[in-house]
Amino acid sequence: MVKNSNKSLMRVLGISFLFGMSSMSFAEIVMNSGSDQAKLSWSSEEANQLLNGDVSATAGDEGELSPQGSIKVSTSVRSSNGAAPAAPAKKVQIFDTSASGYSNQPSVNARAALVMDGQTGEVLYSKNSNTAFPIASLTKLMTAVVISDSRLNMSEKITLQQGDFSCSGCKSSSSTLRAGDSMNRAEALLFALMKSENPAASALARTYPGGRPAFFAAMNAKARSLGMNSTHYVESTGLHPGNVASARDLGILVNTASQYGLIRQFSTTPSYDFNLGYRVLKSNNTNALVRNGGWNINLSKTGYINEAGRCVVMHTTLNNRPAVVVLLGADSSAARTNDATRLMTWVSQLPKRI
Repeated sequence: MVKNSNKSLMRVLGISFLFGMSSMSFAEIVMNSGSDQAKLSWSSEEANQLLNGDVSATAGDEGELSPQGSIKVSTSVRSSNGAAPAAPAKKVQIFDTSASGYSNQPSVNARAALVMDGQTGEVLYSKNSNTAFPIASLTKLMTAVVISDSRLNMSEKITLQQGDFSCSGCKSSSSTLRAGDSMNRAEALLFALMKSENPAASALARTYPGGRPAFFAAMNAKARSLGMNSTHYVESTGLHPGNVASARDLGILVNTASQYGLIRQFSTTPSYDFNLGYRVLKSNNTNALVRNGGWNINLSKTGYINEAGRCVVMHTTLNNRPAVVVLLGADSSAARTNDATRLMTWVSQLPKRI
């Protein structure tokens, strides 16, 4: 293990997630809604356990959703060598013929938007949802899926290189990380999903078998296999405007990624203290709706470059309905948050079709 495994989450969503491991080892997260702090006992070994457990917590599936939104998830049986085979994510079908059938639909600032029922695939709200746009750091959600599918050792140490901080054709960005910083693969993935750190996402691609070219090919192959026909990836961070997708395609990706326990957990961590050995980086989730804890958000990713505008994708539970929210190209962070709040409030009041 590279560093101290005891971390602290500085804010609580009021939701308890219990990820059952094998009888030999387990990772347990207990979040007390009556407290301002929660303790997270975490290690890269437990990340490996969770990753190899093939957990799924989409509402109405193997996961049991309580009225309070807590999800208890059990893992699959392991093989004799202790590793479970990668379970293919269930393919998502989107049914968008009924979106116009709902009245009083809210207006949104974003260039494109999609809200769909996460269980049935029914589109509840749609705006320019079939047009491909630059997606900025929403790219990192596919980066996380490819890493999860690869079953690489989450304990492996990764040291950031200068090349992880830039790429040809990419936009410039700031980072609290530095070349020479070391972390294990689990922490790099947490950096990429929660804090949207571009060097971490770049390093994950660099250290993939076959390097960055193989990783980018895997991203595009996964998109094709899921039916994301408007999607194309150029690199793993989202800093290149050539990473494009439609809101419809991102709805498929979000629903798929929500089947990965590690992605759900890492993308919705409100705050985290990264101990790099010689300094501690106190970090917050890039999504204010996750930080504030007022919604039951199961998965989240934000994104921004000039070409993409302010973007966000979320898997939520609204009025006991699993729902996917996609917003592309909002004018500002405030507009993005307001759009998401209006859409989630509206969906919370919709009747569920039988």
